[in-house]
Amino acid sequence: MMETTVNDTPSQAEASEQASTAAKTEARAAEAAAIRRRWITLGELLAVIAVIISGLTLWNNWSERSDSEAVKTADARKASTRAATLVLLATGDGEDQLALKPASPDQSVQSQQIAFPAALGAPPAQTTGEPRIEAAWFERALKKARSAAKLPDDSRGDERLPALITTRYLVDGEEHEDAALYDIGYSISGRLLGGHTVTLRGISLVSRVRGTGAQAKLDARWKTLISR
Repeated sequence: MMETTVNDTPSQAEASEQASTAAKTEARAAEAAAIRRRWITLGELLAVIAVIISGLTLWNNWSERSDSEAVKTADARKASTRAATLVLLATGDGEDQLALKPASPDQSVQSQQIAFPAALGAPPAQTTGEPRIEAAWFERALKKARSAAKLPDDSRGDERLPALITTRYLVDGEEHEDAALYDIGYSISGRLLGGHTVTLRGISLVSRVRGTGAQAKLDARWKTLISR
């Protein structure tokens, strides 16, 4: 009786097929891993881009706020400078007294000293709470000076008398001081029996002055005006 032997070893074809299947499986696994790596890399790149965009947005917002604050600060400084710059206006044309007031409504004059050219010999006048210029402060001295300079009895227009006006004033509760040369406009008319009459017309700003040289500038301007 003959025995049949069964061979459990896979044939060469089956082995080849199994190897091919395993290779395909490994290839698919490798491809899947590569895809996952690509997705991870893309995600990281997008995250980096998002961070950059966020940073640029923050910088742009900060820059805009910084520029806006700088503009506001500059405007505030300009406004403060304008508010602290005193320019006096006069009312009372045709009178023997001029009422003075600041051009800015934010300013409040507390006191003033009005000094005249030394050649007139008229002492400085002081005011408190009621800024003004009175012809009586310098009228007699002015007439003598005009007579000594042989100027006409009757003015042919507005004459000018320089004065140094030092003003103490408030802006938003803060105290400031301004010293400036102003020309006082006036006219003079002669009368045979009554003498001469000085009429005040107004004031005009000449220049701002500082320090101890203010009186010298005032006197120099008077010499210039009286010699014309």
